[in-house]
Amino acid sequence: QVQLVESGGGLVQAGGSLRLSCSASEPAFSRYAKAWFRQAPGKEREFVAAITWTSSIVYYSDSVKGRFSISRDNDRNTVSLQMNGLKPEDTAVYYCAAAPALSRYPNGYNRWGQGTQVTVSS
Repeated sequence: QVQLVESGGGLVQAGGSLRLSCSASEPAFSRYAKAWFRQAPGKEREFVAAITWTSSIVYYSDSVKGRFSISRDNDRNTVSLQMNGLKPEDTAVYYCAAAPALSRYPNGYNRWGQGTQVTVSS
């Protein structure tokens, strides 16, 4: 069954903004670390941002630091990714992931969403 569902992707011009959201269907996920990864065609899945369930620790990749912001609402069991200053190189499918412990690596997560496409035009 689908446990994580992403939304908010789309087409935007360079310099624009998008906000991605990920909703979890399993109540236990409200206490899981959450992360966003992305994968461009022909490339490996890449870490974007991660947050502990208390929001006390947040990680960002160097490529998005200062432009993207991850946040979560445990009451609604959601995690969001605010993306500002988008660049063509941010074009990818963005995936939400969840796991008991925080990690920057895809193999650290055992629950994944289906992904949402983000396309940034130049």
